[in-house]
Amino acid sequence: MYLDVLVFAAHPDDAELSMGGTIAKLTKNNYKVGIVDLTRGELGTRGTVEIRQKEAFLAAGILKVSVRENLLIPDGNIERKKENLMKVVMSIRKYRPKIIFAPYFNDRHPDHIYASRLVKEAMFATGLAKLKTFDKEVAQNAYRPRKLYYYMQTYQFDPSFIVDISDYFETKMEAVQCYSSQFHNPRSKEPETFISRPDFLSYIESRAHVFGFQIDKKYGEPFFCEEKIELNLTDLLKD
Repeated sequence: MYLDVLVFAAHPDDAELSMGGTIAKLTKNNYKVGIVDLTRGELGTRGTVEIRQKEAFLAAGILKVSVRENLLIPDGNIERKKENLMKVVMSIRKYRPKIIFAPYFNDRHPDHIYASRLVKEAMFATGLAKLKTFDKEVAQNAYRPRKLYYYMQTYQFDPSFIVDISDYFETKMEAVQCYSSQFHNPRSKEPETFISRPDFLSYIESRAHVFGFQIDKKYGEPFFCEEKIELNLTDLLKD
């Protein structure tokens, strides 16, 4: 199956928290979207690998993505090595997305930074015809997506563009809340984390409000591109 969009994330829940509204908007408009989690989040303080896997597939169902996979790269060790690079390259060649998304390359969590670097390198490598990869013993053709866009996690950036997700914010939060093991639960006896604090989900909503306000909408999700983006003026003139 070929996809329109492929979203890479370091851990299950990263894609939903950062661009769940955009994913929901794309799938609602009949675009085929896939999520590829690099790790299972096995070093996470809360929950288990099994629980997080179930949560990830529940969230994928709510967002109506066509594909959700996990590359089983060790959590806390998303380093640049050939094995990891080839896993990402093979995913891109397998699904041949028009565009791909990755974490922004500066963040509080080292895994997010390394994931960003790995996806960027794979974006280039996947177009090299002399770099051979195989899917079930069948040779894959070289292929390079049109663009790589970065989504926001903890550290903010000046966005290249903001997507209006006003009609899809509730769907985003429904998908986010599938990860109940990771967020605030007064009955939980597990240690508190950065995202399990009681006000974290309120922060996610507030940030969506801030970026939505900047484009005169209720909710928005910001993205960054290292390259210039063409603007079709006729799109601005549509009713």
